[in-house]
Formats: sequence, C-alpha cells, structure tokens
Amino acid sequence: MTGRLQNRVAVITGGTSGIGEATAELFVAEGARVVICGRSEGKGVAIAERLGDACQFITADVMREDDIAKTIEFAAENFGGIDILFNNAGGPTAGDVTEVDEDTIHYAMRLLFSSAVLGIKHVVPHMQKRGGGSIINNSSVAALRDNQGGLLYSAAKAALTHYTKLAGVRLGPSGIRVNCISPGAIATPIFYGGSARANTLSDDQNAAKMEKLTSNLARATPMQKAGLPLDIATGALYLASDEGRFVNSHDLVIDGGRTSMFHEPQQ
Repeated sequence: MTGRLQNRVAVITGGTSGIGEATAELFVAEGARVVICGRSEGKGVAIAERLGDACQFITADVMREDDIAKTIEFAAENFGGIDILFNNAGGPTAGDVTEVDEDTIHYAMRLLFSSAVLGIKHVVPHMQKRGGGSIINNSSVAALRDNQGGLLYSAAKAALTHYTKLAGVRLGPSGIRVNCISPGAIATPIFYGGSARANTLSDDQNAAKMEKLTSNLARATPMQKAGLPLDIATGALYLASDEGRFVNSHDLVIDGGRTSMFHEPQQ
C-alpha cells in the first residue's frame, strides 16, 4: 500500500461487516488509525484484534445521539483527533405508501438520515481543530431512481444525499469536505436482513447466501457482475485522501452503470 492516509484518524460507523469492515481494512492498510463502531460487540472486537493497534472498536447504536457523541469522543481521546468520518451505518426499512406509520417513518429517518447528520454535528469541532477533514456519507442509488430500494429507504437516502451537498457548502470554508457515495448492486448482508441477521448465521450459511446474492446482483448491471464492498471502500479512500482534495458536495455513484439502464434486468 502507498500510505495515502498516513497519520490520519478515521471513524467508521457500521464497521463490523460489509462495506464498513472492508473500508476499515483498507484505511488501516493505507496508514490510518481507525475507530469502528457497531452493535455487534463480538464481531467488532474480532475485527479490531485482526487489524491490530491501528484499529479500535466501540459498541454503539447510531440511532442514539449519545452513542454517536461517545464514539467521536472515544476516537479523539484515543488517537488525538479526527480527520475522517465515514457515516456508513444503515440497514433495510419497511413500509409502502399505504403501509407506513409514524414508527416506521421515524425508524428509517433515525437510522439512515439523522445518524449521519448527528455524526457530522459532533465531528465538526474536532475537524476544525485540525484545520479541516473529510466527511463521507454512505447514500444509495435508491436516492436517484425508483425500484432500487424500499420507499422509506429511498426517501431517507435522497434526504442524505441532498444534506451532504448543503453541508459541504457550509463547511467548505473550514476546510471540511462533505461528500457521499451512492452504491449500486453491492453484495452485502443488507440484502438478506442486514448485519444483525448475518451475525445469527454460520460462516457456511453466510457464504452460501452471499454466493447466491452475488449471482443475482450480477444480472442487475450492464457489466454483468456484482459490486463488492471493496469497490465502495476504494471510493471512500479516494474521497478521504489528498487525491480528493478538490471534491466537495459531490455524490460519487459506484454502481457498474445500473442507474443508466432504462429497464430492469430479468432475474
């Protein structure tokens, strides 16, 4: 690796599986010190142990502002500051037009939108002390067109994408860049119930589900292959590194061309 994040400190929410885990691995390989958070203590501790002294785990639920603040303070205290925040935590949501209720709306917005908004709120003072930083929000192609995710999931991600652009304008004068990534058909556990569901399955069961998922998602892009968590992690690395120093308020779509298709592929 080339040390593109040497001496930088990153916080990654939802870091115990899928895109978050792959990003933590890549960031550490590129010289960063990383704090990952999530609700699965066993998985988080195992990842931190595997990645060594450059990675630490803290148990946190991003639907609680106190836990978000606790994670940010933990990173600042243990590694001396924060340069990068990857608001990656998320999961599936339920409810169609005639099925939504107050609880499902609040759940979707807290998980997918306000978790990132509050993460930004709490990390900005630390980045201002460093003279700048990079904030990356994990959005979705569901924010861009229909039939890419559930109704509330899509609406919450659209809100996140727009908020990203507004926050980048407001924080740019402080040297803080705010961008988002919109993944397409990426093979992660979110497609069969999220990381919580994946953690209840054996390694063989997860492997079997992932093999079937990868095959199905391959038919959802012009490239005829599924995206992998590393594809999103490399996008996050670009936005977090000096190579992305002039990229702000931008939505980086990584979808293998799916959003350019004018019809849904046959499954």
